[in-house]
Amino acid sequence: MLHVSIIIVHYTGESDTLECLQSLKKIKHSHFSISIVIVDNGSKETLQLPKKLLSSNVSVLRSDTNLGFTNGNNLGIKHAIENYSPDYLLLLNNDTTVDVQFLNELVKSAENNSSVGAVSPLIYFSPRREFHKGSYTLDQLGNVIWYAGGSIDWNNLDCFHRGVDEVDRGQFNTQTESEFATGCCVLIPRKVAESVGLLDTRYFLYLEDVDWSIRIKNAGYKLLFCPNAHVWHKNAGSSGGAGSGLHQYYQTRNRLFFFVKNADIKPVYSQFGSSVAYIHYLLLIWKFAILKVITGNSPEQKGTIDWFIGKMGKETMF
Repeated sequence: MLHVSIIIVHYTGESDTLECLQSLKKIKHSHFSISIVIVDNGSKETLQLPKKLLSSNVSVLRSDTNLGFTNGNNLGIKHAIENYSPDYLLLLNNDTTVDVQFLNELVKSAENNSSVGAVSPLIYFSPRREFHKGSYTLDQLGNVIWYAGGSIDWNNLDCFHRGVDEVDRGQFNTQTESEFATGCCVLIPRKVAESVGLLDTRYFLYLEDVDWSIRIKNAGYKLLFCPNAHVWHKNAGSSGGAGSGLHQYYQTRNRLFFFVKNADIKPVYSQFGSSVAYIHYLLLIWKFAILKVITGNSPEQKGTIDWFIGKMGKETMF
């Protein structure tokens, strides 16, 4: 029988984590077994699970310091591999709830194609956690898309979720390849994780999933978006919410880091040779960085400067 280890990084937000675990207890998984590894990632108060959520397949690892999304997940992955020898690893945000069939659908997608390196589901905003809360009717809540696959806009140094803010009317009902899988919920074969390595800890938080996706694709694997698997996400539940200073800092710094790191694999401009295209692209990145220093707010300016001086990993000012 196949085995799936679910990795959940917990950082404060105890009610979110408990709600996530309660939804996981209801999932269907007839042809594979599961284990759940919770990484208590430097929370001020140690996570205490109620008896109803404790079982032999649930383990809690405690870190006294905040390891970030990257090292927190890496710690959970290593523990899962050493203790459960899983066939698949599932990274899942603690501020999510899941459909009872979501894992069945993700595993089915992966099992049906040996070239799959990662699979992410259709992810909705949790009701009333949308970016534009006043734009939807009551019957649309819980049906507003947060992620329906990912795309990378290399020329504008941006990554975006397909379908974000759209009400689901079946427009993303076809399984497709994705340019990146989201770390909010992603299923990865263990052999792939062992082959390409774990999350790059220099990111600490944000864009590490896009970087991982690039490495998986470069190793010859496909990234899939699975529309039949459904998850609901509260969105930036442990980082102060989208638009917070912490969010803007890491997004700015890591955006620059990601695009410089991967500049040599960017699809080259057809009118240039590869070396000229590479130089042209680096100049584009520098233009973006200078604009952030001149016109950005304080977190964006600090993020840009820290990228320039090579200050990566955890930032303690937030």
